[in-house]
Amino acid sequence: MAAERGAGDGGARRGHLAAVVLARGGSKGIPHKNIKRLAGKPLIAWVLRAAAACGGFDSIWVSTDSDEIEKVAKQYGAQVHRRTPEVSRDTTSSLETIQEFLLHHPEVDIVGNIQATSPCLHPSDLTKVVDMIRTEGYDSVFSVVRHHLFRWREVKASGEATVAENFNPKCRPRRQDWSGELYENGSFYFATKDLITQGYLQGGKMAYYEMKPEHSVDIDIDLDWPIAEQRVKRYGYFGTGGPTLVQLLVCNIDGCLTDGRVYVNQDHELISYSLRDLDGIRMLLDRNVQVRLISERNISPTLVSTLKLPCTIEANVSKKKDVLERWKEELGLKSWNQVAYMGCSNSDVECLKLVGTSGVPADACTAAKMTDAFVCQYGGGYGAIQEFADHIIMLMEMGR
Repeated sequence: MAAERGAGDGGARRGHLAAVVLARGGSKGIPHKNIKRLAGKPLIAWVLRAAAACGGFDSIWVSTDSDEIEKVAKQYGAQVHRRTPEVSRDTTSSLETIQEFLLHHPEVDIVGNIQATSPCLHPSDLTKVVDMIRTEGYDSVFSVVRHHLFRWREVKASGEATVAENFNPKCRPRRQDWSGELYENGSFYFATKDLITQGYLQGGKMAYYEMKPEHSVDIDIDLDWPIAEQRVKRYGYFGTGGPTLVQLLVCNIDGCLTDGRVYVNQDHELISYSLRDLDGIRMLLDRNVQVRLISERNISPTLVSTLKLPCTIEANVSKKKDVLERWKEELGLKSWNQVAYMGCSNSDVECLKLVGTSGVPADACTAAKMTDAFVCQYGGGYGAIQEFADHIIMLMEMGR
């Protein structure tokens, strides 16, 4: 049935609201774009996490023709609709793909089409749009962003003169004196089934939702990728809570501070670490964040002293969670949001899931990467700690 309004609930629109992310396997601009890692996560994971945290959807779906994308989608909690070959072509429109989805899922009454290429989307935005659809009577809502751009008429013939289209060149407005214009940014399109089956994603009683410029990020070509990565690290949604109150970072020595290798001869055992990681530790210490290191190995006191690291080190740790809880209690920390942890192995997984902010090197095990941790671009022993420290500091400065 179509989404209906009830007489006894103030006219609120009932019906099944599904988030649908379209993620075709083929991408000519950026191969495997939808699951390529951005700031440590598959691209599609950013919007799936925001949709789940919103809490306003009755179901969350990924429509795809790819086995690889299906696997990633399920890892991040989405259901998967295997689209037909007829709607998996380069020329297939989003509207056609959503119509095909609805044919196979008649229980859905309202679709929130969320673009996989909008990684800075926040659940708070989606929550407000769900409310617009459910309680404010809108049949379709789409995202826009405000731009302050001067438009000129395109010249198609030689010798033809152009003219300004949205301002007077003789009196160019200052940015602060001009409200700008609203442009679709493609982050999402919500619409009722009735509209979609009639061939519209926008229609009926329409509304736009204005997103913050810093959250309005779209990825289309390779040149967009590094810019989007920096924007996500600064403005992306990293889950509830946040590292604003971080006062303790605990880091596994083996595979995080080091690359996991040990050099031995008849008399000595040697390990190496990056001076960049030492700089990262000092940056946190300068911001009054305690840094403590642990190791499962029985590191000799002589080796610990020769490391000359400005932080507490505890070796021969068999149960890392117990040490983590003890240190939290010693420092009088009230919440796990005040604790950050960096690990790389299966023995770190429990701690990575427990703390408010977690990170892993690029070469961490799969189980550690799947804990929703920040995945560094650098491997253990090659600057991963510094990268994670930068990440924590950036989020702290943003007031998370």
